[in-house]
Amino acid sequence: MRIVPFLISGLCTVGLVAVLNMQLTTGTGKTPRLGYFLSPQHGFWQNAEAANTGFDADLKFSDLKGKVDVYMDDRLVPHIYAEQDIDAYYVQGFLHAKFRLWQMEFQTHVAAGRLSEIVGEDRLPTDRFFRRLGMVYGAEQSMANMEKNPEMKATVQAYSDGVNAYIQSLKPEQIPFEYKLLDYKPEAWTPLKTYLFMMFMAYDLTARGATTDLQMTNAKNYFGYDDFNKLYPNVQDSLDPIIPKGTEYGYPGIIPVAPKNVDSVYLNKNKIISGSTAMAPVVADKDNGSNNWAVSGSKTKSGRPILCNDPHLGLNLPSLWYEVQISTPSHNTYGASFPGAPAVVIGFNDSIAWGVTNAGRDVIDYYDMKFKDSTLSDYWFNGDWVKAEQRTETIKIKGKPDLVEKIAITVFGPVMYDKAYKNASTDGKYLAVKWTAHAPGNGLQTFYELDRAKNYNDYQKAISGWLCPGQNFAFASKAGDIAIKQQGAFVARWKRQGDAIMPGTDSSYMWQGIIPADENPMMKNPARGFVSSANQMSTDSTYPYYLGAANSFPLYRGIIINRKLSVMNAITAEDMQHLQMENYNVFAEMARPVLLKFIDEKTLSGEEKKYIDILKSWNLRGDASEKGATVFKCIWDSLETEVWGDEFSKNKLPMTWPDASTLLENLLKDSAYRFADNINTANKTESIRDDVMAAVKKASGKLHYYEDEGKLEWAKSKDTRINHLLKIPALSRLHLPIGGGTHMINATKDMHGPSWRMIVHLTDEIEAYGVYPGGQSGNPGSKYYDTFVDSWATGKYYRILFIKKEAAAKSDKMKWHMTFTNS
Repeated sequence: MRIVPFLISGLCTVGLVAVLNMQLTTGTGKTPRLGYFLSPQHGFWQNAEAANTGFDADLKFSDLKGKVDVYMDDRLVPHIYAEQDIDAYYVQGFLHAKFRLWQMEFQTHVAAGRLSEIVGEDRLPTDRFFRRLGMVYGAEQSMANMEKNPEMKATVQAYSDGVNAYIQSLKPEQIPFEYKLLDYKPEAWTPLKTYLFMMFMAYDLTARGATTDLQMTNAKNYFGYDDFNKLYPNVQDSLDPIIPKGTEYGYPGIIPVAPKNVDSVYLNKNKIISGSTAMAPVVADKDNGSNNWAVSGSKTKSGRPILCNDPHLGLNLPSLWYEVQISTPSHNTYGASFPGAPAVVIGFNDSIAWGVTNAGRDVIDYYDMKFKDSTLSDYWFNGDWVKAEQRTETIKIKGKPDLVEKIAITVFGPVMYDKAYKNASTDGKYLAVKWTAHAPGNGLQTFYELDRAKNYNDYQKAISGWLCPGQNFAFASKAGDIAIKQQGAFVARWKRQGDAIMPGTDSSYMWQGIIPADENPMMKNPARGFVSSANQMSTDSTYPYYLGAANSFPLYRGIIINRKLSVMNAITAEDMQHLQMENYNVFAEMARPVLLKFIDEKTLSGEEKKYIDILKSWNLRGDASEKGATVFKCIWDSLETEVWGDEFSKNKLPMTWPDASTLLENLLKDSAYRFADNINTANKTESIRDDVMAAVKKASGKLHYYEDEGKLEWAKSKDTRINHLLKIPALSRLHLPIGGGTHMINATKDMHGPSWRMIVHLTDEIEAYGVYPGGQSGNPGSKYYDTFVDSWATGKYYRILFIKKEAAAKSDKMKWHMTFTNS
């Protein structure tokens, strides 16, 4: 029982009597009084005991329209069979709450800027950031829009009613462990919480712009336009785009025109400006992305398509995903769902399969506003003072008075930074944020319709209304079609628009339109026999719209995926499992010759030479036991520090470092790369050779440490872990023996990686496999808390049980049966 080690770690240094009325620090705040926490009747012991009992039940709820049978299989995956569609979502809400209630509510508290009321003022910066970014505002807009659709309104309400039915049934001893740990209780679920969760995902997948725009502004001001353009290019020489190079596109429906003063006012050509902007306190992982691909029957052994998807997100316990099958008279669907929202998000049904990856397009911008005075009542726009709307956000703080935020709403959106929310860098600035997630969205309807889609046309219709975050929707069907489309509300930008903060005193820098959905990049049944995406740029320069700075688009996974798929034939589902776990590093394939070219081995010490020998003999794979992967990463990281560290540290302002592809592609073209020179050494001009040699020597020190600690093997140096959401080690899975990493198809980093691996072979009887790094239960006392982690780490998959109700009733894989009926 993993709760016990956690508790013992808090008690071992103090006597029991002394601590019964004390509070102990956890990863995010303080525990309750331990007398309550340890109570045999209501404390954590009850969670462990209840988690490992049976789940058979006969439940009656007056809200239900008909009967629902739920068969729970041996992995605790529920198979929901409902006579009425609306009842399926009620039961899905009930089950999400039964197994993931604390996680659901905690994540929506984060999105709503409500952590401080749970853990105290330590989390106030996070709460203020999300309130001012407009997370609640955006959720309210989407909810209002979705409630215009009676079907969707009823779906989300039924889901909420199901969650609340479970909450109302809870006895004190059944309240999830983390509530007891943090000393608070569940509150009623509302439809707004579901939309808050969707906003959180929109932030996680698009809002790097909330930080990068500010840092890019610092870089533009510091380096000047010419160097800025070199450090953050908008093209990549090695790009293998989602839509093949040379594809012809029609005449654009929107031709964005840059303002006449863009060179002098925005791009600052021919001058360098002092000053800076803020660094946001909450930063989304730059590698939030994914892989997906679909191969046509022409390349498979069976002659039927296979679709694969593995979204790359933060690795946490409880897991982001929850497996479920939902079967109603209108559809029979299986896949990964979000605890907190109805429907299946990534999955398949009787006819089709779909998977998503992040588009990476820039959909969030900042505008520098001018206000009449500190009341923020009027702002200057198009030659006149315009009244700002006013929004009040009240942040409750545990043990402290409330903080009331007054936020002005402009024509662009909420004013995120002002004199009340500032630091030394932003003092005097009023920065309004415009984000497509603030627009009334209907994202849940996309998944609702995909769950029911029967063919390519249904898929196209389902995704057509998707706005934010922009996604690459891969598709395959039993009919033999495969396709991929990049879908979202993408701004029709002129070159460099929105890469940095823009002037907000008139309409000349406003968005000039959203690219028509039928002009978004897409491909159906290509002659090459496959479609794929890995967060790279969707198109080459033949596409008529500006995609954004290249540092937003990972490059190398797309190259190796397309290389592999191009030569594969007679493909099986097992082949696709191996491909998802592929650890070949194509970036290292390109970079290693550059490093070796500039290394003078005659000047190396014996130890340095030993590490270079490991690098030279390395097989370019990031397998768990490889030492060369560790050597390569240490040397490359040291080289980046040698090249960029002088400029980027001397500036003292937060700036985004150039992408690895920028440095590599410049070194491949120019051995006299001028950024190699260290600006801190006035009497010497360093070359790339100098930087590489310095990098080798500095990396050797770190490698020596790894070797002494027994961590030179890649899995040990990378040290992948899956943290509990509260960062409590005893409730986490640490030191996992898994390879992969940045630039590899198996993109597993230290705390980030494939969050759900799925393979769907669209044969008559669907053959599907899946695994995620967690377990179906969110209760740390349950054996189902982290059931799948070891299989996930070793590349093993579970055969998905996609089964009709009659077969489920007889299957020896089914361990429990729950019935839900109207009382």
